[in-house]
Parts: sequence; structure tokens; C-alpha cells
Amino acid sequence: MQLLEFKRNVYSQNGEDGILEELFHRIKVSASKRKKWCVEFGAWDGKHLSNTFCLVEQGWNAVYIEADKEKYQDLLKTVEQFPNISPINALVGYEEGDENNLDSLLLTTKLPKDFDLLSIDIDSHDLAVWHCFTGKPKVVVIEINSALRPGLLQWHNGPRFIGNSFSSTVKVAEDKGYKLVCHTGNLIFVRDDLVNLVGLKKRELSYPETLFLEKWV
Repeated sequence: MQLLEFKRNVYSQNGEDGILEELFHRIKVSASKRKKWCVEFGAWDGKHLSNTFCLVEQGWNAVYIEADKEKYQDLLKTVEQFPNISPINALVGYEEGDENNLDSLLLTTKLPKDFDLLSIDIDSHDLAVWHCFTGKPKVVVIEINSALRPGLLQWHNGPRFIGNSFSSTVKVAEDKGYKLVCHTGNLIFVRDDLVNLVGLKKRELSYPETLFLEKWV
């Protein structure tokens, strides 16, 4: 069955809670006894439209990054209830060499090198942040501008060029060693060494534009 058949929202916006649950079941992460880890930013209070908080409630460790100081105070209230969240108040840099790039911020945490899930949703330089990140999580969820159809190449450079396109994001992912497995409005990628466990058709793996939704969930 296609991953979209499992869409379900608890905290997520476009069915990612159910899709990720099924995806991690397929790649055997859910069966592992090792402690699971996820990273998400901008996190807000940790719950609002989160792609990962459902996992935190199941016991996953998380690193949540929020730049806005007021929203970060809301996040700290959530941390009081869920000490498995490591909060960071920072604006994630998107240029190579930035002091606050994702590599630098995560070095201050106990996040293992082979962590499970990265979720990027900052409504702007999402792709640039991922591009300069050297980590290799098993699964990456990243927001795109889904109004830009496959074939268009665009990196966010507002206000004239808003958001990152499907095709630009897929290109960066492939260069990093990932394959697209689902489009929900976000793109969901799995690392190359695990993608055969997902059960996609050969055509879908070879031609990721076949997974593009004209109207996302």
C-alpha cells in the first residue's frame, strides 16, 4: 500500500503522523530496542502542527529548536511535561560556516550520529539549511512550496521567490543519498541504504515526480 493510505493527524497537518508511523514500521526502526531520536524546527510549543510530537509522546527523545523567544517559552512549558525533549532557542543558520548552522547546534546535545528523523519547517530557507547539514538521519521531512510543479527549480529567495520547489529539493536529497517516498505538502525522504524496505515501485524510485500530488492531502 502507498504510504498516503496511512495518513492520520494527531498533531501533524497533512497526515504525517500516520505516514511516519507506518514508514518507521517498514524500515524496522519501531521494532528497535535502541532509543529513538528526532529533531524538529521551528518547533513553536513542540506540539502545534508538529510532525514529531506524536513520537515524543511514545517515548522518543527529541531536539526541538525554536528561534522566537515567546514561542520558546511555550516550548519550555511542554518540556516540563516531557523531559525527553532537549530545547534550543536559536535561529538556525543556512549558510555554510554559520555559527548557528544545524551541525553546530546539534553538537551541544546528546543526539546520536545515526539518529532517526529530521523535520524541517521554517517557511523559508528550509532547503538551504538541509543543504549545509552534514548529518545523515534515516528519514527527512521537509516543507516545500507545492504550488511549484515538478521541473521548476527554485530555492527560497523571498520576497520574489517564495519557498523551495519540488525538483530542487529532490535534487539536493539525491545528492545527499536520499530517495523520495511520499509527498504530503512536505516531502518525505528515506536514506538510500534503507529505501528498499519501504516497498515503493521501481518507477516511483526512479521518477520521483510520479509521487507529486496536484492537490496534496
